[in-house]
Amino acid sequence: MKKVKGLTGILVLILLIAGAITLFSSTIVTKENEYTLVKRFGKIERVNSSAGLTLRTPFIETVDVLPKNIQFYDMQESDVITMDKKTMVADSYVLWRISNPILFAQTLNSSVTSAEGRLDSTVYNAMKNVISSMSQADVISGRDGELNKAFMDNIGNIMEQYGIQLISVETKHLDLPSDNKNAVFERMISERAQMAATFTAQGEAEAQKIRNTTDKEVAISISNSEAEAAQITAEGESEYMKILSQAYSSEAKSDFYTFIRSLETARASLTGENKTLILSKDSPITQIFYNVK
Repeated sequence: MKKVKGLTGILVLILLIAGAITLFSSTIVTKENEYTLVKRFGKIERVNSSAGLTLRTPFIETVDVLPKNIQFYDMQESDVITMDKKTMVADSYVLWRISNPILFAQTLNSSVTSAEGRLDSTVYNAMKNVISSMSQADVISGRDGELNKAFMDNIGNIMEQYGIQLISVETKHLDLPSDNKNAVFERMISERAQMAATFTAQGEAEAQKIRNTTDKEVAISISNSEAEAAQITAEGESEYMKILSQAYSSEAKSDFYTFIRSLETARASLTGENKTLILSKDSPITQIFYNVK
């Protein structure tokens, strides 16, 4: 009897363990940042994209887990050649995510490593295509984001065939090889200095042209003003001589004009506190006063 009870207890324990194993193998736990793909004999039956618990048929259905969040892939440094046959070193990284888990599993066998291999070759080819169509100077000046956009445009939607959404290609640095960096920089500085000298010379020539034109206009304006002033002066002198001629046109007018001028001269001589005017008898002014009747 004890032996039977012992066998019964062992059997119950085995059944409990088997039940626990079966229950555990039947449960699928899907996390917030994961896709779970349920396969039956290698064929995808369904995809769980929401977090929670689901069930599967034990020993018949298997589960693959794929990341749902954004993935970071750091590419190795590689050499690229510009249009003017200059070598540059590119160091970039890629941000991507799985947009279609079924297509991803079918084309890349649910392997993130395989996906990174595809990304590496695709992005590198795009970098080569873009940079090979640009001069080294344009590559250097386009490192503020224009190159990254050009890489993305060159890649286009090619990664969608693998169920991958390519979010961005970012360049950590795109620089010259260390062995010829200084020489290239010195050449670029020299070229920029020559361009600056050319622009300076052109600016000075233009400024001199403007100064010459301005000086010529000023000289013409001064000459015209002087000519106009001379004409006005001549007209004034002519008018003065006409008035003077009219003043002396008769003896009476001449005497009166001479008398007035003598008075003005005498008044101009009376300056300061001394108001006495002493004239000699033969002074023209005295003669005028003597002749007054």
